[in-house]
Amino acid sequence: MTGFDWPVLMRAGLHGLGLRPTEFWSLTPAELQMMLGRGGGAAPLGRDRFDALSAAFPDEKRDTGDERYG
Repeated sequence: MTGFDWPVLMRAGLHGLGLRPTEFWSLTPAELQMMLGRGGGAAPLGRDRFDALSAAFPDEKRDTGDERYG
């Protein structure tokens, strides 16, 4: 039988995420997983995808009139 490791989850929610106890206990396990970055969400942006986006949408240098910013 597997269950939740409540001490670890509470530490992650209360200390890691800064939740108040009432906020922690009002979450569903799926919501807590999502907030902790686990579960079936989209994968984080990898270097290859970042490079592809940078090439497709390059930063434009604008004249701000302020020499500190080029």
